[in-house]
Amino acid sequence: MRRILSLLMPLLAFTASPVAARDFVVTETVYETVVVEPAGSDRFVSAAPAAIPAGIASFGPFRVLDPGRAALVDVTDTSSPAQFEAMLRAYPGISLIEMIDCPGTEDDRANLKLGRMIHARGLSTHVPDGGSVRSGGVELFLAGKSRIADPGAEFAVHSWADEDGLEARDYPADAPENRAYIAYYRDMGMSEPEARNFYAMTNSVPNDDARWLTAADMGQWVHLD
Repeated sequence: MRRILSLLMPLLAFTASPVAARDFVVTETVYETVVVEPAGSDRFVSAAPAAIPAGIASFGPFRVLDPGRAALVDVTDTSSPAQFEAMLRAYPGISLIEMIDCPGTEDDRANLKLGRMIHARGLSTHVPDGGSVRSGGVELFLAGKSRIADPGAEFAVHSWADEDGLEARDYPADAPENRAYIAYYRDMGMSEPEARNFYAMTNSVPNDDARWLTAADMGQWVHLD
């Protein structure tokens, strides 16, 4: 969010000679652009840039590769669910999402909504060799009807943080903020113990750090096809 602040600064007030006594007040308006980031609403991890396919059409972070495949190549945000719907209206035959470079999300709530949409449509997710799925992108990988991770795929996880800078560990285990993620993992097909164990693993690393996983590592926590 950008806020423009107008600062009125009285600089000088003075009186001229007694013959023509007049008071002058000189003010200067200074415009300052302040960038205000919504703390805690974004969750992503940077990595070396991957080669991004141009595709035949673009819908936000999605690139349509052909009538049956789309690639996820950027951060998701508030608009991503609507962009996903628009993509499937234009290309209803898409059944696979290639996860090329998925840094995370700028809106966790929208990201979970997007994941449920992917899951409800029965799309599969695939991280190719060299593909990178990080932070909130991992939730989208889990949304696949089939989840495929090639050798050479990488993942990164860490805790979320809210707008006050509080992380998962700062809330009671059964607080709504934590239950939302457990419920999501359950909806993606995990058992209750699997969901809780995976969630605990992701939150073992603070928001300003990351735990990196190979495809084989990820397969120890979630079912891969």
